[in-house]
Amino acid sequence: MSSPKSLHGVNYAPPRSFKTVLKANVKETLFPDDPFYEFKNEKLSKRILKGIQYFIPICQWLPRYKFGLFMYDLLAGITIASLAIPQGISYAKLAELPPIIGLYSSFVPPLIYAIFGSSKHLAVGTVATCSLIIAEAVQQKVKPEDNMELYVSLFYTAALISGLLQTALGVLRLGFLVDFLSHSTITGFMGGTALIICLQQLKGMLGLKHFTSRTDVYHVLRAVIENRKEWTWQCAAVGAFFLAFLQLSRYVRKKKPSLFWVSAISPIIVVVAGCLFAYFFNAEKHGIAIVGKLNKGINPSSIHLINFSPEYLPNVVKAAIITAMIAIAEGIAIGRSFAIMNNDQIDGNKEMVAIGLMNIVGSLTSCYLSTGPFSKTAVNYNAGCKSQMSNVVMSLCMLLTLLFLAPLFGYTPLVALAAIIMSAMIGLLDYEKAVHLYKTDKFDFLICMVAFFGVAFISMDMGLILSVGLALIRALLYVARPPTCKLGTITNTAFRDIEQYPGSNETPGMLILKLGSPIYFPNSNYVRERILRWVRDEQSLENSQRNEIEYLLLDFGGVTSIDITGVETLKELRRCLAAKNIKIILINPRLGVMEKLIATKFIDFLGKESIFLTIEEAIENCSFSLNSSSQEKREDLEIA
Repeated sequence: MSSPKSLHGVNYAPPRSFKTVLKANVKETLFPDDPFYEFKNEKLSKRILKGIQYFIPICQWLPRYKFGLFMYDLLAGITIASLAIPQGISYAKLAELPPIIGLYSSFVPPLIYAIFGSSKHLAVGTVATCSLIIAEAVQQKVKPEDNMELYVSLFYTAALISGLLQTALGVLRLGFLVDFLSHSTITGFMGGTALIICLQQLKGMLGLKHFTSRTDVYHVLRAVIENRKEWTWQCAAVGAFFLAFLQLSRYVRKKKPSLFWVSAISPIIVVVAGCLFAYFFNAEKHGIAIVGKLNKGINPSSIHLINFSPEYLPNVVKAAIITAMIAIAEGIAIGRSFAIMNNDQIDGNKEMVAIGLMNIVGSLTSCYLSTGPFSKTAVNYNAGCKSQMSNVVMSLCMLLTLLFLAPLFGYTPLVALAAIIMSAMIGLLDYEKAVHLYKTDKFDFLICMVAFFGVAFISMDMGLILSVGLALIRALLYVARPPTCKLGTITNTAFRDIEQYPGSNETPGMLILKLGSPIYFPNSNYVRERILRWVRDEQSLENSQRNEIEYLLLDFGGVTSIDITGVETLKELRRCLAAKNIKIILINPRLGVMEKLIATKFIDFLGKESIFLTIEEAIENCSFSLNSSSQEKREDLEIA
């Protein structure tokens, strides 16, 4: 006869200590990828070396670097540098910063990322979305035309706070917080931001001198119409020509992926052509504004410009938090996407540290927020980059530009920059993805549209908050209303959801239910009511279909945890069913659940004979009891 400690093969070992459980939970929460598994069974010197290589990835890949790889990285670095120059100037103008800061931001951050970053393909630079978000927040307190030095200092402060937050999240292994920005939210947010950025470029495309500081569609279109007397046909003609050229290059890349370089170099061609046009034809005399004077020289220190004044800090912190989350979500998602193509993996938490450190150092060297833009990373990947060295090459190209070529870019027409930004943003209006969401998941589509219209017609931060809030409500609904299903037999050992497999057979005298989530306070009442409804519905069927239930079999294989409220719910459920002469059978409770049931004495309350490892064993045991009960009833009838 088997020991009661192992009745039906079930393990009733004493619960683990609180320290053991806490350690296991912390490890699964913060270290799900077990990043230090390579350190096991190694000597101390090896552990120190691997520790340095883990936290500073350049110490791992640089000693193994071969000259043969450098030729690929050299080509990729030069290619993305040709894209970084026009993008840097354009996005700085979008944020209403001095254009030289856009070039500064493509020099220092890539060097820092090459040291601490783990992605071979991520190309570092500024992005339009974060540029506009910070500009919108800062301009609520100070306008660039009123005090440019203060305006710029608040950008540096926002970059510093973002970097500190990103680094802290990475060090504390809190990368899972970024997962609350769902794919649908990001799609809608990026689409809405792309729309308003495109509309804002009408200022440059039409040569407007007066414009609104608001970012929503209504105020932007209103400003364009109210200032229609400032429209210049020269700007519109040049802008339309540049935009058509850029879109044609994107079309060529789409039709012939091998010609990706055509699209990659088209922005620098537009800038060079615009500079030549402005210089030889005196564009300013014809109403076409240019960037203006750009001084030579590398990044000056900006430590003295960091501003924590209470008057401006709330706006700066708000912008810093939003852009920090967007930057790491975009950077990590893009890095992982390209890593998967090469069967590589990157550590999201290490990436957060790398992005955070480059923004901290950048904020102290006259750079504003940077991350890994998709367009630049795609060009880097298609150009054949093999390592982080491509970022070093790009940085060196930017150094040469700052030392020798920067003044030449002062002739760049603003309409050329507007065309570059507009062309880049049109690519982010991914209507096909929105249609796909509509066809596959209406709620995800709603989340996407809330972000899109919230950003476009209210504000960027409000659109993001509304979309994230709706996504969290959906997640809470999943938690509060967990799935349950009734199981039937397809074969003797296969039990499946009868709704999914209508032809499956029920087991006489038994109701088999599968629970698919933890049981705790938000959902315990629902779980109890749903189970009782299953029982009621089963007993209310027509006589020919009625299943006189004597046993309720609960498959706990999908119940990963349970709290005290959940245990009390199981006790209430047992009392309710006992009044109907129905016994509860638990099948395959997980380790954490079993420990809680033992600690709360629920196992003693239910009885160890009611716990089984498999559904088959439970049915076999309960069938024997059913047969015995049926025979006793027949004997009682015969005597009567």
